[in-house]
Amino acid sequence: MKKHYAILVILAAAVFGPGATLAGAQGTATAVFAGGCFWPLQATFENVYGVISVQSGYTGGTSRNPTYESYKATGHVEAVQVLYDPSRISYDGLLDAYWRHTNPTDSGGQFVDRGPQYRPIVFWQDEAQRSEAEASKAALARSGRFSAPIVTEIRKAAAFYPAEEYHQDYPKKNPAAYESYRSQSGRDQFFAKVWGASALTDPAAPPSAKDGNYRKPGMDQLKKMLTPMQFDVTQHDGTEPPFNNEYWNNHKAGIYVDIVSGEPLFSSTDKFESGTGWPSFSRPLAPSNFVEKNDTSFGMDRTEVKSRYAGSHLGHIFDDGPAPTGLRYCMDSASLRFVPVADMQKEGYSQYLYLFKE
Repeated sequence: MKKHYAILVILAAAVFGPGATLAGAQGTATAVFAGGCFWPLQATFENVYGVISVQSGYTGGTSRNPTYESYKATGHVEAVQVLYDPSRISYDGLLDAYWRHTNPTDSGGQFVDRGPQYRPIVFWQDEAQRSEAEASKAALARSGRFSAPIVTEIRKAAAFYPAEEYHQDYPKKNPAAYESYRSQSGRDQFFAKVWGASALTDPAAPPSAKDGNYRKPGMDQLKKMLTPMQFDVTQHDGTEPPFNNEYWNNHKAGIYVDIVSGEPLFSSTDKFESGTGWPSFSRPLAPSNFVEKNDTSFGMDRTEVKSRYAGSHLGHIFDDGPAPTGLRYCMDSASLRFVPVADMQKEGYSQYLYLFKE
């Protein structure tokens, strides 16, 4: 989703100069976290629902405009700056993701990355964040999850300096190198031991995802559970007729999931009338559940969208949607299953119920 993700970042965050604390666009807020190498933290928060953009950088030191070569000597730590939508993810929700992806008992660094420049710190932007961070830390200590004391610092935010471009989205730009670093860092083994196997799943996935993943049934089972139209659309990249499909005119409150695997895809809060005759959404519910592909079929140049776990064909993305994203996720009803609000808890999607609270 790199191209369209970039559009979201530009629309919501504009351009941030060196040393500037990320100024939230209307309806957004910022958070800053340090916890070891910024590569895995950036990758983690980019997958959290409600996060708009994440930037790797340096903060907390005594000099201006630090570089990768100089930041350690002047007391800076590696950190990430998160721009998020408070109507879709609370600050407490970000803290929960942070605790699950750091070792809060280690003040000497994180995993294989040693030294004070890698120590865990929550940098608060205002008194509300400070209060929530301290309460969250205290709750974690009371939980007994860790036998050692929680030593993560809670500090007032200082100027944030974006890291060099080659550090931004390093896992996406250098997947093989990052995978090698990650697998040898001890992170995943630690998270699985402390939080269980679910710690290694997509943070946007609901806890009901079996074995930490969504499953695609075999072809024989799919042919039994899907209608001919649903099978053709999801498995053979078919297209259903406009204005003659199940959800194009659905106005009920709830979420839309992959009809094959159940992975959450869209919320009715982001659905809009596009006039095309297909269900259209301005943004995804769980961005990491999507895979984009270039589609040149029928003499057109389009961006196809498939679900990550089931590989179902869902539809296409176009750049003619409404604000704030400017995107139109034009989907096939045949790829989707609607889960009304009343059924979300029993079906394992309770983490999204807050979207529908008045």
